[in-house]
Amino acid sequence: MNYIKLLNAAFEKFYFDDRLNPAHVTLYLALFQEWNCSRFAGEISVNRRDLMRAAKIGSKSTYHRCIVNLHDWGYLDYFPSKSAFKGSRIRMCVLEKQETKAEEDFDSFLDGIAGQYSSKNVPVQSQYSPESGHLSKPASLKNKPLVGSNINSTKLEKISKQPKDRMDVLLFFNAKGLSPEEGKRFFDYYQKNEWRTGDGEQVRDWEALAHSWIKNTFRFSGKKFSKKDSLQTSNAKDYDQPL
Repeated sequence: MNYIKLLNAAFEKFYFDDRLNPAHVTLYLALFQEWNCSRFAGEISVNRRDLMRAAKIGSKSTYHRCIVNLHDWGYLDYFPSKSAFKGSRIRMCVLEKQETKAEEDFDSFLDGIAGQYSSKNVPVQSQYSPESGHLSKPASLKNKPLVGSNINSTKLEKISKQPKDRMDVLLFFNAKGLSPEEGKRFFDYYQKNEWRTGDGEQVRDWEALAHSWIKNTFRFSGKKFSKKDSLQTSNAKDYDQPL
């Protein structure tokens, strides 16, 4: 089957079907990708959790409503599983698109070219796998530099995920006019959390994180930063004592 031909037919039907909402479209595209990864098999077994994540649907009721709607409206055949350990079965409907004779000949020509350079017995080397969660690159492209890679690598070299040591943080905070104690609090906080953010993600740029820390003082420490004045004097002054 022709991937582009099937996808164009689906988008054409989306355009004229006013019953659809964004959740229907994203769910169909997630199912279409699963269908494509299975080389357009007659039936595919799907996992609800993976589909909800791919389609960006957060509610189970929305997922079930949308997939039943797509079944009722002729986009697919849905066979729900009664077992919690077995995925539901989906049979994708081949949507027809009106084409001219020239378009049909061109599609046949593309199919013929693709058949000369690929084999159905050889697994696809560059496709999205919901199980592994990443896009695998063909071996022939792994060692080849990308266009503009020098520029991107230069930018990445200037970004440090973690500071070299505590002194690096103290010097940074001092350059911003803040007290060393505030830099120490920042360093100890993220050192204790193994330089991970609140949602568990690895810190990508500690200096950018330090800027956010400075802007959100009350969120982290509950105290106001003590900035040093030009005379290096204390902010807590007793005017009853003589100079």
